[in-house]
Amino acid sequence: MSRIRIAPSILSADFGRLTEEVNRAEEGGADWIHVDVMDGHFVPNITIGPAVTRAVRDATSLPVDVHLMIEGPDRYIEAFADAGADWISVHHEVCPHLHRVLDQIRQAGTRCGVALNPSTPVEAVREIVHELDLLVIMTVNPGFGGQRFIAHSLDKVRRARELIAGFGTERPDGSDCLIEVDGGVDRTTAPGVVEAGAEVLVAGSAVYGHEAGVSAAIRELRAAAEGGP
Repeated sequence: MSRIRIAPSILSADFGRLTEEVNRAEEGGADWIHVDVMDGHFVPNITIGPAVTRAVRDATSLPVDVHLMIEGPDRYIEAFADAGADWISVHHEVCPHLHRVLDQIRQAGTRCGVALNPSTPVEAVREIVHELDLLVIMTVNPGFGGQRFIAHSLDKVRRARELIAGFGTERPDGSDCLIEVDGGVDRTTAPGVVEAGAEVLVAGSAVYGHEAGVSAAIRELRAAAEGGP
């Protein structure tokens, strides 16, 4: 089994104590920090921009994973790359020239990903999956944290794993496209998504809303994902 990466989403963090919240996740064993960017158009919520991404970058040595849930993401790639993003994912649904946008992300010096809404089939990325570093399967409808996991998304994660496996490893550095699952991930849903083929688990309220604290939440989530006690 591939190493599981836990990526707490700051969408559920206390923005008044952002540096502390990011530090708590890093000290608690997080692998990445996930930044949800929403514009109020593509999704019904407005969140943050490059300035907050820069604050996250300054607060941690962990990879910063930026998920652009916005229209016209090509206009902002450079700004988020300059702010310190290590990974930038855009939505297939808003990119009519997706290949061009992925090339723009790579030219900015970051790894590139594509996110798919629950109603978008995995087959939509068949022609470009071999160029991806990250495929993000949304397991809730994007826009708000704390939503219930869409159970039939597990089948979609399996199809994504089969699609990626069908191309094999073609990158010069020997890396593979990782599958990230975003939405409703907690200790009860984590085992299923990992069994289906996910390697990166985004969790917001399950981490920052845990009654025992961030460190305990991350330990619990990792144990559930990796089949531990």
